[in-house]
Amino acid sequence: MTIRVLVADDHAAVRAGIVLILDGHDDIEVVGQAANGEQAVAMASELRPDVVLMDIRMPKLDGISATRALSGISDVLILTTFDIDEYVFGALRAGAAGFLLKNTDADALVDAVRVVARGDGLIAPSVTRRLISAFGASVPARRPYEIGGLTPREHEVLACIGRGLSNTEIAVELDMAEATTKTHVSRLLNKLGLRSRVQAAILAQELSTER
Repeated sequence: MTIRVLVADDHAAVRAGIVLILDGHDDIEVVGQAANGEQAVAMASELRPDVVLMDIRMPKLDGISATRALSGISDVLILTTFDIDEYVFGALRAGAAGFLLKNTDADALVDAVRVVARGDGLIAPSVTRRLISAFGASVPARRPYEIGGLTPREHEVLACIGRGLSNTEIAVELDMAEATTKTHVSRLLNKLGLRSRVQAAILAQELSTER
């Protein structure tokens, strides 16, 4: 299956470089380029790409606001120069499926696009440790009935997400089809009011430390 990607960045040279990297792979197709957040939302709503590679600082509408607007339309992978807590936490709260820095090498960027397209989450290693400690503490406490509303299988899937397992790995561990795993992930996110599996992973880690 070809992964359809929209690249959103206000610098034409950066967009061109990203497109050059992605177009060199047979399983990835760049379907559009946006120069600002408003254009990214409009193009994604029309083209329905699998992944939007989104910059943070853009005119008219910033990347975080654009990510929030694209919830339920496309998975967003943030690609930014700025390793700032405000941007990391803001992007993940808005529903971004991943967060990478622009100094990421070409192969890692391509792999990240594939990971997000599979429905998995991905965070730059340089920000993961402080993300778990700082962002985890800021996740609103879930009322007991919200957690209790999960089925036993959804509880198992949530625990696997908290351990950092991909959908493929969860399917193997719990002995079920990958498509079924994706359905469980989608349902538990909806039940818990979460926008991404990254938020689910942080919540799962919170729950595990409370036991």
